[in-house]
Amino acid sequence: MCKKTELLAPAGSFAILKAAIDAGADAVYAAGDKFGARAYARNFTEEEMLAAIDYVHIRGKQLYLTVNTLLKEQEIGELYDYLCPLYEAGLDAVIVQDIGVMHYIRKRFPDLPIHASTQMTVTGAYGAKLLLEHGCSRIVTARELSLAEISHIYRTTGAEIESFIHGALCYCYSGQCLMSSMIGGRSGNRGRCAQPCRLPYELQKEPRGLSAPKWQENYPLSLKDLCAIEMIPELVQSGVHSFKIEGRMKQEAYVAGVAAIYRKYLDLYENHPNGDYRVSSEDYQKLLDLGNRSGFTDGYYKRHNGRDMVTFHKPSHEKNSDALQTGSVIHSDIQKKKEKINGILRIFINNPVSFVIEYKGIRAEVAGFTVQAAQKQPLGRKDVLERMRKTGNTPFTFEELQIEMEEGSFVPAGALNQLRRDAIDKLTELLLEKYRRTAPEWKAQSTQNSKNVNKQQEPLPSLSVLTETVEQFETVLAQPEVERIYQEAFAFQRAKLCKEMKALAGQAHGNGKTCYLALPHIFRRQSAEWYAKNWRQISGTEVDGYLVRNLEELSFLQEMGVPSSQIQGDSNLYVTSNEAVCGWRMLSLSHYTLPVELNAKELQNLNCDGGEMILYGYQPMMLSAQCLHKNTKGCDKTEGVFYLKDRYGKLFPVKNHCEDCYNIIYNISPLSLIHQLREIQLLHPGSFRLSFTIENRGETERIFKYYRRAKEGKLNRDNYLKDFTNGHFKRGVE
Repeated sequence: MCKKTELLAPAGSFAILKAAIDAGADAVYAAGDKFGARAYARNFTEEEMLAAIDYVHIRGKQLYLTVNTLLKEQEIGELYDYLCPLYEAGLDAVIVQDIGVMHYIRKRFPDLPIHASTQMTVTGAYGAKLLLEHGCSRIVTARELSLAEISHIYRTTGAEIESFIHGALCYCYSGQCLMSSMIGGRSGNRGRCAQPCRLPYELQKEPRGLSAPKWQENYPLSLKDLCAIEMIPELVQSGVHSFKIEGRMKQEAYVAGVAAIYRKYLDLYENHPNGDYRVSSEDYQKLLDLGNRSGFTDGYYKRHNGRDMVTFHKPSHEKNSDALQTGSVIHSDIQKKKEKINGILRIFINNPVSFVIEYKGIRAEVAGFTVQAAQKQPLGRKDVLERMRKTGNTPFTFEELQIEMEEGSFVPAGALNQLRRDAIDKLTELLLEKYRRTAPEWKAQSTQNSKNVNKQQEPLPSLSVLTETVEQFETVLAQPEVERIYQEAFAFQRAKLCKEMKALAGQAHGNGKTCYLALPHIFRRQSAEWYAKNWRQISGTEVDGYLVRNLEELSFLQEMGVPSSQIQGDSNLYVTSNEAVCGWRMLSLSHYTLPVELNAKELQNLNCDGGEMILYGYQPMMLSAQCLHKNTKGCDKTEGVFYLKDRYGKLFPVKNHCEDCYNIIYNISPLSLIHQLREIQLLHPGSFRLSFTIENRGETERIFKYYRRAKEGKLNRDNYLKDFTNGHFKRGVE
């Protein structure tokens, strides 16, 4: 191992940060009062964050700031003033989700390390390599990855890898969940997840709605908590450098207790890497008692998915009050530990009293009061030693303190106290000096988009259509307005993909349309290897381009030599600010899909020229490595559509994609903004899109009929979709 494995703990407050460091964490991650993915945590004020940075640095530890949410155009300009004082204090790194934020920090704070958040959904070496090449120093892997996949990323890229080892698991790939956003207006991408995966649902095959049999309360989306304490050797050997504990909403005793136990076993393994590594039943029970959901799971490290990872009943967070008390005791015991320093005090008559203290090779020397000959009571060695050892609330304690003193000397008690304080202050300054920086000057620039949003009518943008079935594709061929068709790759078995796509591309070209292959929503190692192996045949299908959904596919296509003009990003490659537009261009993605979480006013501030606006379609709300069909009925490799019914009788369509092995849960109602066509036209998007998922031929044709009426200004709301949602176009999202 080239360097010591890092134990990384959460800090929802300054008190918890202290508890984590005292318990043995090498680093903590915390949020300030803006832009963190746990908006409802206590979080830190600027003053507290500055004090926290000094607190960890004095102890030789590190602090990472979470800026791991999507920032809107009106927010991103606040980043400089927010980060500047923390940067100058020596902030060790920022954890980011937003490509715009990454680009912004890279320009303004070029030597500030950036960690790619798990919210970026990095699932393989292609995505990791792309981010490393564009300024990230660490990759926080998706929680769904296996040990083998993590090892492959490490061996292929040499990335510094951070992975979760304890705490709550999301049902959805992090960064790919819109469920809380669409249902309740609280976005997980904005740090405000309402945890709809912890609610009851019932799985059914047919869309029977409220006429279905009596409600059976079930929790098929609620995962157990992760505990990887028994896998520490395998994780280290797979290339994981930083072991991350989840829980910025957890109590102080929980963080102290969990961190202390993981510290014990990380040290045990690293001190005896060839020894017999075992976790005692007592320590495992302590972790259970500190908090769990229906027991623990070791997560995805050795499995792709499975029902043994799911609670299936109400996921109360079980904890033992005695264990939390134990965590408090652990914290109480370890917080008494201080950093050990050595000192020499010299007291000689007619010379200034001199005090030298040393810590980890750093030496601080101060001088004070000129020593006098005692007129009455001379200094006693024991009294001087006792006074100088009083380090109080400082982080230091004396391991060794020598006194060199001439007999008959006198120094006032106050002068000795001041000398001690001055020495400790100087040592502290010297310790922190190496972390201090001067921020580069940056002139604030207006973020207002200069494009004209007047009422001038312009020709409608081109129309693209996404299809999942051949029936939909054939229906779309007959629609004269359509210029581009995206065909989902998962519509075909892999063995038939190239042949089928070649035929469809030929039909599209024969009808005057371009044809793009829509790559999988999740592109893990197995998928990437298949596409690489079959690339010659895929590129020979004569498709005109590719719709990409993740960093892996973008990087993969670049390595395959596909020009950026033939790559279209989908809406989950988030573009919520003009800085993000620039950031994606730096990654060679110039064509993007406008985000579904911005409202009309926010879109006006965004450069929509290169963006495609979705006018219609059932929105994917969750992409999950779990399979509802497998976890309830068993895996039979049969793809299809089934439904999740919530407690109000609403039905969420679900599709299982077996060859790439993931589920998509769609919204209960389709997004439809066709009636807002003229208002959307004033945003000047590059193109419009209609997306079809579960629609049959008649339903597909009906949507085109509505589109034509809207174009002509003749759309009658009384003769329109009865069940649809405006999404966030009017209401926006927190």
